[in-house]
Amino acid sequence: MDAERLLPDCSSQDGVNAEKGSSPKVTLAVVCSSFIVLCCFFTYGCAYSTFGSLLLFGSMLGAIISGKVADIIGRRGALWFVELLLIIGWLAIAFAKGVWWLIVGRLLLGFGTGVQTYVSIIYVAETIPPNIRGGFTMASQLMVCAGIAVMFSFGNIIPWHFLAVIGTIPCIIQLIGLFFVPESPRWLANVGRQKELEASLQWLRGKETDISQEAAEIQDCNQSLYKQPISRFQELLETRYARPVSIGVGLSFLLPWGGGNGVLLYASSIFDTAGCNVGIATTTMSFIQIPFSVLGVLLMDKFGRRPLLMVDLAGACLGGLLIGVGFLLQDLKLPVDLSATTVFVGMQMFFAFFAFGAGLPFVIIAEVFPMNIKSTAGSLAAFINYLNSWIVAYVFNFLFKWSSAGAFFIFSIIYALLILFVLKMLPETKRKSLEEIQALWTQEVH
Repeated sequence: MDAERLLPDCSSQDGVNAEKGSSPKVTLAVVCSSFIVLCCFFTYGCAYSTFGSLLLFGSMLGAIISGKVADIIGRRGALWFVELLLIIGWLAIAFAKGVWWLIVGRLLLGFGTGVQTYVSIIYVAETIPPNIRGGFTMASQLMVCAGIAVMFSFGNIIPWHFLAVIGTIPCIIQLIGLFFVPESPRWLANVGRQKELEASLQWLRGKETDISQEAAEIQDCNQSLYKQPISRFQELLETRYARPVSIGVGLSFLLPWGGGNGVLLYASSIFDTAGCNVGIATTTMSFIQIPFSVLGVLLMDKFGRRPLLMVDLAGACLGGLLIGVGFLLQDLKLPVDLSATTVFVGMQMFFAFFAFGAGLPFVIIAEVFPMNIKSTAGSLAAFINYLNSWIVAYVFNFLFKWSSAGAFFIFSIIYALLILFVLKMLPETKRKSLEEIQALWTQEVH
């Protein structure tokens, strides 16, 4: 029987109401807290488009401890701590006196974003009502694209010292804003702070909302999970976690090999090699991502994770094929305009769909892991994602020099395999509460 058809053991009235269209309303508190927490993704977009592979290496180190830090000091505490690191990193770059200042600054940015990007997604997933959770978590990709657009737009006219100062702005906004947002109710349940859990939910759902049912469901599901031993890595191999771990780790491993991060880092070189006007091409690329990111946010909770991810993968696959064909035409000594136009169109399509669904895997990872293994499994998935992203960023240039066309044909094959992976493995989690999703895995085992 398909996982989507199973009735969860700890069925959530919150999730049931979502299907009927009467889910908790969107409150100003939810919007403000999500905006504050997701500011970090603007920082990530700024840093990534500026510093590339060294940032990914630092992110890989931060990902290793992200789940544990979030469990020990809370989601809000972890975010507040890494904001300090990010500000120090940006300032080290802005006022660098030598190469080591730049290296330390970039590693601090990478380490901070490695912790921050995962924890912020978890916070949003744990605080947002299920009927709008997908769109709010996907807003992270919109913030990344905005950061990339700012850096690509101003990078040619503003010295990098000033760009680093700009990077501190979202960090300062989040650092101050975190004093005014509540801790995640589900983390509060995990540490036994019942009164604070209820206060947090009440603040998020509105003063007039009855939160007793939702609070009870969070507590009940939490208690059933924590009758089991505290999560360790070997537990991830147990049968009851086989499917969520396979989904999270599988997506984290395969997606970077679609080449998105490498293509982003070397976009200027790709356009130049193809004979495109680099300034026009990169500016178009950076801005085309924003409307497609907005589209992903708007459609996420209407159509669901599976169909949107498959459309995203198919679009990126087609874009990669067009780029490969463009370079193949160049290799065959066909007119330069033809090959350059084909690469240009393919790159714009590739990045449009990259922006449309690049945040989806993080949404899925934030949803599929049960609370009692979330820190361990989440850290593992984030580490694998950043590790493979760093490897791809490192080897991309060698692969591109080996065969420009062949590199993109390989990336397209990876996206085609990912479509099959999603069809086989991924259940639809649209409008399901986190407790309902957790119950899917329990019932599959039985």
